[in-house]
Amino acid sequence: MSLFSRRPAHRDAVASAITHTEQTPPRSLWSDGFGRLAVRAVQIIIVVILLAGLIWGIQQVTLVIIPLILALIFASAFGPVTMWMRRKGVPAVLATLLTLLAVVVVLGALGWLVVNAVIDQWSYLSSQAVEGFQQAQDWYHTLPFSIPPDQVDAALQGIGDFVTSAQFGTGALAGVSAVASFITGFVLMVVILFFFLKDGPRMWEFVLRPFRGSDYDRARRIGDKTVTVLGSYVRGTASVAAVDAIGIGIGLAILQVPLALPLAVLVFLLAFVPIVGAVTAGILAALVALVTNGWVVALIVVGIVVLVNQLEGNFLQPVLMGRSMKLHAFVVLVVLAGGTAIGGILGTLLAVPLTAVAWGIISVWNGPDEPAEWARRKKRRNPVPLAGGESED
Repeated sequence: MSLFSRRPAHRDAVASAITHTEQTPPRSLWSDGFGRLAVRAVQIIIVVILLAGLIWGIQQVTLVIIPLILALIFASAFGPVTMWMRRKGVPAVLATLLTLLAVVVVLGALGWLVVNAVIDQWSYLSSQAVEGFQQAQDWYHTLPFSIPPDQVDAALQGIGDFVTSAQFGTGALAGVSAVASFITGFVLMVVILFFFLKDGPRMWEFVLRPFRGSDYDRARRIGDKTVTVLGSYVRGTASVAAVDAIGIGIGLAILQVPLALPLAVLVFLLAFVPIVGAVTAGILAALVALVTNGWVVALIVVGIVVLVNQLEGNFLQPVLMGRSMKLHAFVVLVVLAGGTAIGGILGTLLAVPLTAVAWGIISVWNGPDEPAEWARRKKRRNPVPLAGGESED
């Protein structure tokens, strides 16, 4: 039909055109691809600002937040012991006190053994360190190049000036303040841990009172999953760290490396920092062996550390911690870097367990075994080949 036709348009055609015009919404500037991208960008900026504000707020009250998080982690790890004693008829207060006393006794015994070993072997270690330093100087004189003596003297003078400067005194005062904050936070953590172990379930029920229906079920799943993940992570990591410390400690003792027991305890503590902790412990053990026993023994120590770490990664972690607790190495490195940048040493220690908790919450968001919709594994028409001939669906 021509636009300028003299014949009148059919009544149904006119009605259809009017209906189509009414149903078609007007074109908006935000409906195209660039507009949707702008909306998403604004949403991401708002989320980043909220996260930055949350992190800033946490940093302002770290004296309360950090003891609270540590108490929650320890309560998740030691809670089953307290509940077992309560099921056997032990009163709640007595069961909690016995659990705390057992932890204090174990930590105190380890500290006493380390300090005693260091005191007994300090004279030998210091003499070996002086001898090693002298050997390093003799080796330095055999190099084809040399550092001018005035530069060495200037470096030593700079160190002496810093030690006697006001900046060093300010740093010492800051260290005293840090020690006082640590003691305060430790006492607060013990008090919070006592109440978590004694009245943890009742406190959690009080927190869940505002929730109803499906929201209540989801909040309870989140709480149960958080406690399970933290407890499994701490107990599994402690078991793996104990095996690492025993294996490396026996190797150091057989090779007659000084400070074998303190180094073994250090291996146990650093094992709570994934990947980085094992490397650091191995380097320290090898350095002590190099200074006191020579480079041959140091190489053997490196071999022992590598062997123990391989046994841990391939056999112990899958059995003791389970595949659900094992995060990808790339994720671990990223969260370790982010935790260190945000919270220093404590951030390094807490980054991995908190990330494991976040992933555990996502995995039970829609049900006991139903992750959030966006986090579910999608089936691929063409499976992606993985290492070892496997494929990811």
